Amino acid sequence: MKRLGLAVVLALSTSLTWVQPSRALPETTTVSPAVQERVQKLNSLLAEQWEHTLRTSPEFASILGDKRYNDQLSDFSQAMIERDIQQDRVFLTQFEALDPTGFPAQDRLNHSLMVRNLRQKLAGVKFKEWEMPVNQFIGVHIDLPQLVTTLSFTTVKDYEDYHARLKQVPRLFNETMIQMRQGMKDGLMPPQILLVQVAEQAANIAQQQPDASPFAQPLTKFPKEFSPADQQRLRTAILTAIQEQVLPTYRQFTEFVRQEYAPRGRTEIGTYALPQGNERYAYAILELTTTQMPPAAIHELGLKEVARIETEKLVIAKKLGYSDLKSFSLALKQNPDLHPKSRQQILDEYRRFTDQMWAKLPQLFGRLPKAKLAIFPVEPFREKQASGAQYSQGTPDGSRPGHVFVNTYDYTNQLTITNESTAYHEGVPGHHMQISIAQELPGLPPFRQQADYTAYIEGWALYSEALGKEIGFYQNPYSDYGRLEDEVWRAIRLVVDTGIHDKKWTREQVVQYMRDHSSEGEAQIQSETDRYIAWPAQALAYKLGQLTIQRLRTQARQELGDKFDIRAFHDEVLGAGALPLDVLEARLQAWTAGLKTRTQATK
Repeated sequence: MKRLGLAVVLALSTSLTWVQPSRALPETTTVSPAVQERVQKLNSLLAEQWEHTLRTSPEFASILGDKRYNDQLSDFSQAMIERDIQQDRVFLTQFEALDPTGFPAQDRLNHSLMVRNLRQKLAGVKFKEWEMPVNQFIGVHIDLPQLVTTLSFTTVKDYEDYHARLKQVPRLFNETMIQMRQGMKDGLMPPQILLVQVAEQAANIAQQQPDASPFAQPLTKFPKEFSPADQQRLRTAILTAIQEQVLPTYRQFTEFVRQEYAPRGRTEIGTYALPQGNERYAYAILELTTTQMPPAAIHELGLKEVARIETEKLVIAKKLGYSDLKSFSLALKQNPDLHPKSRQQILDEYRRFTDQMWAKLPQLFGRLPKAKLAIFPVEPFREKQASGAQYSQGTPDGSRPGHVFVNTYDYTNQLTITNESTAYHEGVPGHHMQISIAQELPGLPPFRQQADYTAYIEGWALYSEALGKEIGFYQNPYSDYGRLEDEVWRAIRLVVDTGIHDKKWTREQVVQYMRDHSSEGEAQIQSETDRYIAWPAQALAYKLGQLTIQRLRTQARQELGDKFDIRAFHDEVLGAGALPLDVLEARLQAWTAGLKTRTQATK
């Protein structure tokens, strides 16, 4: 899963600012001056829109290497929200006024995707999602400490900027609580069972000593160039800010959630219980899967996929001496060799599987990422509610590598069987490879290099898990079973997400379905259930994206025959950054048709 934080926006950053290419039109001989003028106007608008994104999302700008806003936190006031909406309307009007007739293909795609993004973002305004800004999975209370782990601390100014940010924490929390109170008035409330966890998360930070807080992490190791005087000054200033601004704010927020907010949380777990519930879920499906599949069709697809994968799982179980999946699942949980002996063992396995895949990438890809990858444990303040692993992208300039955060919580009750497939999903050839290559693609504007189409991103990562099988990995039959266990888990999501938000399943129905169809431990089942409640439709993206890529690969192989090259196919999938699934399909069908035509012409 790609890890998202405080400043999630439609388009993410890739560089300090975008300077449009000096040769925006590589084939100017075929483009008239009038068209070229319109393309240049498009590029200028794209640069202006991107600068707006960076300026209003200072945390993301910092994460991605732009330090101009390092001393700022986002403005979450109602006035700023309304200004941002109005600016999106202005941008949409400006982009729609541009006639893309005659544009080169890449510029035409830039235009259509930006218009599509803005229209979709504005279509969601009526749901006022900003009035439900926290749950156990996302929110200012956990986003801010996560931000610390991804910031760069190499200069004295970095620390001074960080100190300035800490002093703004009370303001940002106050703006958040104002939105939450408005949500109470408007009937926009998360489920109560999730808000109890929010209070627990905030309390865990609130009760820490300043020097033990996650906000004090930058003080554990100063750059050696810092003078003792600077070190002491910065340490004192930052610890004082944590003591006087941050921790009291967390205590206030904890009390607010416990006493005022959580008691008003809704008792129904699905979006159907919210205003415009069915329409809200349909919008979430469109936004996160880039498809308009109705929930009932997604549910049926999930049931079929679960049945298909369970048939494959049973083949392995029988080879290992078990007659059915239920007895095999029980044996897995009782086998001490399949449980980690330590937190470190989990991290070591992820690193081993990632290293072995790096060496095999040239068999599958022509274009390889330049960015490095590091593996860390999930931070203690959020590990209880976090998913099994998450990826956090590195900076485009390579100054900070991509990070895979692995959840080592309750390790004795974890199974090791899915470590291999998850390592490929989060690292290479999954999230790290796809996102790093997108950031490194030349000539694309930032919103394309950092496009965040969930179905493409998560679909690619799930598709990537099986690539290890194709090049000879998963030699351990338990890991191979774990690969199928991971895949069936994504199919289960199609069933339970639609079950929760469309079919009005109870939480107990969801938990029991997952118990019946997976070997996951109880802690994972419980936390994942709450994840699907908190984040409607996100869990649908994995399978729908994977199945689309698999289908397009099958079609290309059938049409090209022995001319099909898996390396070329993968390069084409990754060669334009993340895309909506329908746009990806059109791109790959055009690539296949063009290659087929060229092949026939040479016969």
